[in-house]
Amino acid sequence: MNQILPVFKKEFFGYFRSPVGYVILAVFHIVIIGLAVFAGYYESNQASLDTLWTFLPWAFLIFIPATGMRLWAEEERSGSIELLFTLPIPPMAAVLGKFLAAWAFIGIALTLTFSLALTTSYLGNPDWGIMFSGYFGSVLMSAAYLAISSVCSALTKNQVIAFVISVLICFLATLFGSQILITLLESFAPGGLLDFLGNFSFLSHYQTMTRGLIELSAVSFFVTLTIAFLAINVVILEK
Repeated sequence: MNQILPVFKKEFFGYFRSPVGYVILAVFHIVIIGLAVFAGYYESNQASLDTLWTFLPWAFLIFIPATGMRLWAEEERSGSIELLFTLPIPPMAAVLGKFLAAWAFIGIALTLTFSLALTTSYLGNPDWGIMFSGYFGSVLMSAAYLAISSVCSALTKNQVIAFVISVLICFLATLFGSQILITLLESFAPGGLLDFLGNFSFLSHYQTMTRGLIELSAVSFFVTLTIAFLAINVVILEK
């Protein structure tokens, strides 16, 4: 913990040393709340956050790679990564410190969307258990997205390249098991393949939790994926 905390502080407060962090949070909040409201939030006449859960995974496709692209690419570009590893900080501690800082920043962005939950509570009588489950799933899914983005950032010195690769990988992970992919592949792909791909779908596991069901399989999927990519990140840095 003593080795993780300095890295965490440096990275987390780095998001707020310039207006960029505030702008990213403001844009994310305006976009995701706007999409949720204009997509039928009021017209549904239901005290739920279903429209928010519909758009959140797709908003994450841009927001999280934009947050994670600088984690290691900027360190490599500036050469400060060499200075970092001359300090008595093992790669695992550095990876965890940076990951937790970026995850906390994403947590702030998710907290801002709670304004919609308060509005829902004012207008109706929502099921807070389902809301909690949806936010819990969002936190887990964001961790998996961020771990993927962190690996992509460690592979290149260019933040733009890290961003593009992260978006592509996260998009494919989100698309697996979705109705869009099923429609595209059902004419020539065997059903067994579609079922197999569905096991790796971010959407299917996430949607389970937005319905109020916190299943062990969904939780273990996101946790295992996050740990696996963090381990890959450590291996890349050690090499």
